[in-house]
Amino acid sequence: MKVLDLRCQHGHRFEGWFTSEDEFLDQNGRGLVECPLCGDRIVQRLPSAPRLNLSGATEPAAAPPASPPQPDLQALWLKAVHHVLATTEDVGERFPDEARRIHYGEVESRGIRGRATPEQTQALRDEGIEVTPLPMPKALKEPLQ
Repeated sequence: MKVLDLRCQHGHRFEGWFTSEDEFLDQNGRGLVECPLCGDRIVQRLPSAPRLNLSGATEPAAAPPASPPQPDLQALWLKAVHHVLATTEDVGERFPDEARRIHYGEVESRGIRGRATPEQTQALRDEGIEVTPLPMPKALKEPLQ
């Protein structure tokens, strides 16, 4: 199994596991490889250093001092998406109507999520209703096994 470092055109980095380099090229050429975050199918392989284990190799040189850990922005974004999914009600296509009903006090206030066109989103904002688009990874839009 080959583990390849990949990146979509939006800069999301991820790993892909393939039986060979040719298998990756074949699947990628047929549009079967996609970014797990945004679903983009324009994917490129990133260079990666081979891991060699040579007999008789000497001890590796001391590693430089570690720099402070940097937050993994993709992991933080996925954590935020999971939080939204766990704490809001999915109202689907009814989102604009339900957001208005909540805003105007017709129903009890609660966290909701759903789908709205850019025009519907702008109309809600024009009415003073606060909405925030949140792109969802394709894998989270479908039932998980």
